[in-house]
Amino acid sequence: MKRNNEEQMLFKRLNERFVKAFATYKLLEDDDYVLIGLSGGKDSLLLTELLGRRAQIHHPRFRVEAVHVRMENLSYETSTEYLQQFCDQLQVPLHVVTTSFEQGSSSMFQVSSFRFQDSGVKGHSSSKPPCFLCSWNRRKQMFNLAQELGCNKIALGHHRDDLIHTTLMNLTFQGRFGTMPARLQMRKMPLSIIRPLCLIDEADICRYAQLSGYQQVTKLCPYEHDTNRTSVADLFAAMEAMNPEARFSVWQALESAGKLVEE
Repeated sequence: MKRNNEEQMLFKRLNERFVKAFATYKLLEDDDYVLIGLSGGKDSLLLTELLGRRAQIHHPRFRVEAVHVRMENLSYETSTEYLQQFCDQLQVPLHVVTTSFEQGSSSMFQVSSFRFQDSGVKGHSSSKPPCFLCSWNRRKQMFNLAQELGCNKIALGHHRDDLIHTTLMNLTFQGRFGTMPARLQMRKMPLSIIRPLCLIDEADICRYAQLSGYQQVTKLCPYEHDTNRTSVADLFAAMEAMNPEARFSVWQALESAGKLVEE
């Protein structure tokens, strides 16, 4: 695939930050078997591209597959045909799983066993918002498939802005200092969650998605703009307007407190 100069330079920067992240936080090692959570958004597409290309270099030597989870009762939609073509070009096997959730159902919840401390949500299962229920069920399907395949790591497409926003959410709504770690070892299953885009800024991903022609999601989630995370993103934009170095200050605080790796 032919790239223009801007796209080449941007991909080089993205790849360098990706490599720095997995070296700094020990996200990838020889003999890893990684399952990518591929939603179809720009972040997960970039994650799949970077991991797929790196797997072909064989340094470190690891295997990678991807899973796309479709939610029956939400109109959020991505073309599985496009995702299949995208993965085929990168030699990444793709699994498509369909599931659903029932808001207010308590029978399915054993949240503590999955240790989703980074969700930014507290309360009983009956009070969980749709975004949490959807995310929880998607991850449940990923965990199940990862264990069926024998994977030891699940890769998620959260970038640096996501981790910083989560930090602010936890401070604002939960009264604790923490975030979604770059690497998280699960307590009750032999799996680690890794976030290889953790040193990449969302603005760079947006630009790269435009230059590369990533296909956009067919239908947006009806709850996409109805979350505390949207308000926190606005808050952080105001912080950066006040201090352009704010993201680096927050990141340094997370590093100093040891919040980016959780064994």
